[in-house]
Amino acid sequence: MADIKADDEERMEFQLTLRRRGISDQAVLRAMDAVPREHFVTADFAESAYADQALPIACGQTISQPYVVAYMTEQLEVRPEHKVLEVGTGSGYQAAILSQLAREVISIERYRTLADAARDRLKTLGYANVTVRTGDGMAGAADEAPFDRIIITAAAEDVPEALLDQLAEEGKMVLPLGPRGGTQHIVKLTKTADGLLRQHLIAVRFVPLLHGQAREL
Repeated sequence: MADIKADDEERMEFQLTLRRRGISDQAVLRAMDAVPREHFVTADFAESAYADQALPIACGQTISQPYVVAYMTEQLEVRPEHKVLEVGTGSGYQAAILSQLAREVISIERYRTLADAARDRLKTLGYANVTVRTGDGMAGAADEAPFDRIIITAAAEDVPEALLDQLAEEGKMVLPLGPRGGTQHIVKLTKTADGLLRQHLIAVRFVPLLHGQAREL
């Protein structure tokens, strides 16, 4: 083991941490291993890319800690034939993970700066089944609906109705739900012919989900 490079050791510890914390879906673990997280953080935090913590990115946003990314992805239950909507592209890391599991990923980001950078990054890294849009994530992408799976990576106080409308029957949505500055939980929704099934999962803390496209200088 002495000849293993430091970055290989970090990647091994990264995987071990996810497994220790209960991530067991092998497809999710493979996706987390395949995506080079160091390309999705700023240069100032490259040495911490595989630490199990959230890190700051541009526009006052964050890249979620790896465990939360893996946990939400596992709860989403993505299959290869699925079309997935992501609200909150950020640096593009979650979209890259989803791209390993789904047929197609549409990702919406309200900050044009982040959307443009993520689009270029994902293209450079070869994630050809991801489309990044700039816009109001709470409005979704009606022209691409229905979606088999929807994931929201910012905390909503209520489930956005427009996104529920765009979720296919028997589709699943995973999102952090709760007030800004208050207690938030990951919630998993399953849309059935008889209504919504709701599961409250782990406590989390996310940046708030906001209406509209952001104004940038």
